[in-house]
Amino acid sequence: MPYARQLYYHEADLRDSNTPNIPVVLVHGAGGTHLHWPPQVRRLPGLRTLAVDLPGHGRTDGLGEQHIEGFARQLADWAQAVGFPKAIWVGHSMGGAIVQTLALEYPQQVHGIGLVATGAHLPVNERLLENTAHAETFPLAVETIMKWAFSPQTDPQLRKLATERMLEVRHTVVHNDFAACNRFDVRDRLEAITAPALIVHGTADKMTPFHYAEFLASRLPQAELVKVPDAGHMVMLEQPETVAAALHRFAQRLLGD
Repeated sequence: MPYARQLYYHEADLRDSNTPNIPVVLVHGAGGTHLHWPPQVRRLPGLRTLAVDLPGHGRTDGLGEQHIEGFARQLADWAQAVGFPKAIWVGHSMGGAIVQTLALEYPQQVHGIGLVATGAHLPVNERLLENTAHAETFPLAVETIMKWAFSPQTDPQLRKLATERMLEVRHTVVHNDFAACNRFDVRDRLEAITAPALIVHGTADKMTPFHYAEFLASRLPQAELVKVPDAGHMVMLEQPETVAAALHRFAQRLLGD
């Protein structure tokens, strides 16, 4: 199993000899793991794709971070250890906050960004913050998250699996994730992100409503918005082929420039 800087990552290298060493890096959201990215997204044809487990998540040990900047710093160091100078960084929800921070603080390591079901600020419901803070109320918090995270059309088995995976993450790590999201706000800095951006967002997202995506698209200098009808916050699990195709087109265009 590959690790660098103590972070676990899944790698699929499907490049041919002419593709540059600029991978697509997938950064999961709060309480998630690399498995929140389905196989269609983790194995993009013709590309090198890395899906990382953040500290305290999945196969990576640790206590997590209380600030988005801490996650961004760890990923910047991890990228250097893995050995690629730049990446197309793609983040879901909290991962999108981390990717925006990378683009602002480490622009030399960013070739492009993908923002999936995220926003320039991510306020968190006070009840969720309270319930994730305590072990005895954590299952209730996860139940609430899953109710808000998926569209009504979602396969119940998919929702059940996502619930089981989140319950495997320590409640303190999930609480710190949400607290970090709640502190995050770069609305007044978006114009400084000069990297090309792809925004993918479901129209039925209850956790980060679609107007968050519209705001990003209106402020980022080089933004493309892909609207996914009837998809919720876990858009990449609900409609993996649509998300994978959008990311593949975006990455191929950037790597062909």
